[in-house]
Amino acid sequence: MPTRVWDYQAEYEKERADLLDAVETVFGSGQLVLGPSVRSFETEFAAWHGVGHCVGVDNGTNAIKLGLQAIGVKPGDEVITVSNTAAPTVVAIDAVGATPVFVDVNEDDFLMDVSKVEAAITERTSCLLPVHLYGQCVDVEALTALAGDLDLALLEDCAQAHGARRNGKLAGSFGDAAAFSFYPTKVLGAYGDGGATVTSDETTAQNLRRLRYYGMEERYYVVETPGHNSRLDEVQAEILRRKLRRLDDYVAGRQAVAARYSEGLGDTGLVLPKVNEGNEHVYYVYVVRHPQRDEIIERLKGYDIHLNISYPWPVHTMTGFAHLGWEKGSLPVTERLAGEIFSLPMYPSLSEDVQDKVISALREVLETL
Repeated sequence: MPTRVWDYQAEYEKERADLLDAVETVFGSGQLVLGPSVRSFETEFAAWHGVGHCVGVDNGTNAIKLGLQAIGVKPGDEVITVSNTAAPTVVAIDAVGATPVFVDVNEDDFLMDVSKVEAAITERTSCLLPVHLYGQCVDVEALTALAGDLDLALLEDCAQAHGARRNGKLAGSFGDAAAFSFYPTKVLGAYGDGGATVTSDETTAQNLRRLRYYGMEERYYVVETPGHNSRLDEVQAEILRRKLRRLDDYVAGRQAVAARYSEGLGDTGLVLPKVNEGNEHVYYVYVVRHPQRDEIIERLKGYDIHLNISYPWPVHTMTGFAHLGWEKGSLPVTERLAGEIFSLPMYPSLSEDVQDKVISALREVLETL
């Protein structure tokens, strides 16, 4: 069997009875849209994070988009974020009519270089949008302090950080709001698309509920303010409820895989993930670095190992964002990393045999470069 960066079949077989029962529960409930499963998941996910509210939406991109709108980001505003991220982070900023402003990332952990944020702030800046990338948190305390001093909003992109902690506090519990994706590959993944935005602010939560439901609040057909059709599916919500109870186990499984990789590859030429002091890394992906990345990936195909790159094209270099005017070389660390980083297979049900296969093949390839 080919080895890929993600697979869900072993996990599905283990959890099959519970997942199918989740589907039966929804189909037998008589409510297929914004019913008891969505409401229960929202309550439980908010409680798990120690925040007041969770509003389920249809995907992670809209979790960011609606989050930005709910906290007051308007067309013409600037939102500071990074280019070393999945494109949806920036697509969501663009979708609300705001302008993404990029800062570079750190060389060692690939996260937002918070020391560069203040210099990027202008009179149009309304929001900071850090990405808790690959499974660990940005120095969000520093950003929270800066946002407070300058009266800026802070929206956390937690799509890759379910269960990640910084100094004991969960990702998603620092800012004015936080956006999550439940795409199947995520640490907490659905069996289809899904997302949520969490907040402890009542007004923001009310805004989110209107925005996801056409702009309506309680009475159907009465639009309070123009919104969207961005509801979390009832079946996916019930599946997520069941999986939320196992989230700690998923995290522990990923951390065990990461520990095995680190032990098996620590004496090679690969640069392995750095875990920052105070952080608990949940390893959404296990990202390594090597200047001969492309050759390594190609040669591993001979072992039937097919790896992924997160991400080979920084967002500011993409054709769709050329209008922003970011020239090549403007984010040197981000651009350099894009040519060297790649991801090893990572999911909780990854067997030790497959882990050993990956480690052994990588060692053989690296020894002959």
